[in-house]
Amino acid sequence: MVSVQRRLVGVLVIAAAVVATSWGCKATAPEVVSLWPKVERERSVPKPPEPPRWPLTGEEAPSEDAVTRRVISVKIENSPAARPQTNLSLADVVYESVAEGGITRFNALFHSKEPDVVGPVRSARLSDLYIVPQYHALFVFSGASTSVNARIRSAISENLSQDAGISYPYFRSKERPAPHNLYVVLAKVREEAKRRSMPETMAIKGLLFGRKAVEATPTVSEIYIPFSPANKVRWTYDPETRTYLRENNGAKHMDKGTGKQIAARNVVVIRAKHVPASHDVVGSTTYEIVLEGTGACTVFRDGQRFDGTWTATKDAPPTFVGEDGKPILLSPGNTWIQVIQPSINITMR
Repeated sequence: MVSVQRRLVGVLVIAAAVVATSWGCKATAPEVVSLWPKVERERSVPKPPEPPRWPLTGEEAPSEDAVTRRVISVKIENSPAARPQTNLSLADVVYESVAEGGITRFNALFHSKEPDVVGPVRSARLSDLYIVPQYHALFVFSGASTSVNARIRSAISENLSQDAGISYPYFRSKERPAPHNLYVVLAKVREEAKRRSMPETMAIKGLLFGRKAVEATPTVSEIYIPFSPANKVRWTYDPETRTYLRENNGAKHMDKGTGKQIAARNVVVIRAKHVPASHDVVGSTTYEIVLEGTGACTVFRDGQRFDGTWTATKDAPPTFVGEDGKPILLSPGNTWIQVIQPSINITMR
């Protein structure tokens, strides 16, 4: 009994010593290691650079160098004998305006796409005195009146017309009678320009594009533009391709080069002054169509209509501003600019 008591007292003494020792020592806290780095400022991811874009379509271009090559402006006929034209639909921008006798004529601007052959090529008009310098383009045409030719030679130095004694880029087709059979090879136009020491590159101010969807408004499915009794144009919106399909005088306007109906991503109707300038041998009026300054316009894109004002300067293409004072942005793709007299009414449905 005494030995058991002694052992119990010994255990209690040892326990008391352990407790006393623990009270006398300061406990060490475990070290905490964070897996996250110390943040001194908010991290930001740099925005990827914008890809180069073609200035006349807003579409992505292969390189910065590509977008600086010269625009080629080609004057293309639109009489019944000239249709279907070859590769007209591949132009980035096409201006259409009335010529003598109520027929229309095109100024087609080629930049992002360069088909081999374009035509038929015909004579220049006074409206080209505005269009060509605005795009700093190489100008291709064949023929003009004496007064028009004199003004073109004075205003446009990079004139690559047959009238300037240039023949290399042109050829006559045996499939049509003259004068509706003259065609031009665009690659040869560039070769001829280089041979004549004309600049091969040129920075131009492009059109304004918006890649976001436009605000929904009632869809305009058809646009009817009566240039004259001799030339009536209808554009019909195709929502599947988001393009407007062209008819000329009630018939589908086809392109011989592509085998397809001509289509435009944007159709812009601009009203411009038509100043009588002269008369031809049968008494038809030649107009100077003034494409500098400002005037009313209507822009059609994605099945929507936007009314506003166009403004263009001597060395820059038109911009379009809506009735709310904000820019009207085009849909990326090709654009047809329909130039009409202020008195002409277009109809839509």
